[in-house]
Amino acid sequence: MPTVILGGGIIGSATAYYLSETHSAEDIHIVETSSELFSSASGYAAGFLASDWFAPSVASLGELSFDLHEALASANGGWEKWGYMKGTALSLNTTIIRRDGSRGDEWMKEGASRAETASGSKLSDPLRLCTFLMETVTSRGVKLHHPAKATSLVTNEAGIITAVKIANLISDIEFMIPCTHLVICAGAWTPQVFGDLFPSAGVSIPISPLAGYSLVLRSPRHTFEHEQKTYGGRSHAIFTSNPFSCGFSPEIFSRRGSEIYVAGLNDPRMPLPSRAEESRNLINQDEMDRYKGVSVQLMGNPADSDTGSTIRNTDDLEVIREGLCFRPVADRGTPIICRVDDKLLGGSVKTGGKGGVFVASGHGPWGISLSLGTGRVVADMVEGVRPSADVYHGV
Repeated sequence: MPTVILGGGIIGSATAYYLSETHSAEDIHIVETSSELFSSASGYAAGFLASDWFAPSVASLGELSFDLHEALASANGGWEKWGYMKGTALSLNTTIIRRDGSRGDEWMKEGASRAETASGSKLSDPLRLCTFLMETVTSRGVKLHHPAKATSLVTNEAGIITAVKIANLISDIEFMIPCTHLVICAGAWTPQVFGDLFPSAGVSIPISPLAGYSLVLRSPRHTFEHEQKTYGGRSHAIFTSNPFSCGFSPEIFSRRGSEIYVAGLNDPRMPLPSRAEESRNLINQDEMDRYKGVSVQLMGNPADSDTGSTIRNTDDLEVIREGLCFRPVADRGTPIICRVDDKLLGGSVKTGGKGGVFVASGHGPWGISLSLGTGRVVADMVEGVRPSADVYHGV
């Protein structure tokens, strides 16, 4: 059952992880266009995990994924390997966003806040989690091809997909990978990948890219000793609502190793680059400086004041990493996880009933939280068994 997974981020890695538990790993191939793995949302996200922050249509997937994160960490030393921690989520805001089953992605585009207090939150370092998943599947025998790109499909005389033609992006050498099941989970690039391979398809993938900035900081007021003794090894997530009228709503997360992750500044107009690793070239330094300024106001060292005037914070924060990545946002506000019906693939292309073309993307800000559940569900679909969570089976 040869399976080709287009996209080597956390969704692709999780799919390969669960699929390789029950099937020959040598028949599973991951194709990733970037030379640097996890150079978009999978490696630059906060790693916030929630069990019950989702609309009703996603609740089953959210619960499954949360439980899988716990099981994976318990079985593999997640606290040490990828900073898996129990957490507390708090809001610093004037308007609470309630869980009413509404879309839930407008806050990203409009600079609003998803602030609320919820139970059952945890945190992981997504880059380290992704690295663990990829190293595990390749050690099992899964083949990783990168930087490489799927250029076209190979079909037999009946129009059934038999292979995917792949181009090595360094040598330009082309080769073919046998394929019965094709999984497209390329994040914000998913619509482009699907459109390139199925130009006559009767459907497009309704996903838009959303650029988001991030900072990883250290503060002298949040040391490793403070993390362990004051908070007992727990992470904290703070969701704000446009403090200081800065025009966006920062989200602040403490991560293992005394790191502080800050996000919340998004740019819905920024064009998607051809490859994820090119995102860093699009950073607007003026926006990043504005971001740093708000971080200093929220977390800088409070200066002494004997005059009663406004206290200004001083910049004693250490910037560890500046980031810009693109998240895939589905038009309907919830992820697209489905098998694409043969009749929608266009032309004479089909899978013949024994295989299938699958899409898994559009997770917006919840890609890390929903990743393991999505990987398990896609693996179920490939195996032809009932999915472990209730998901929408259509584009």
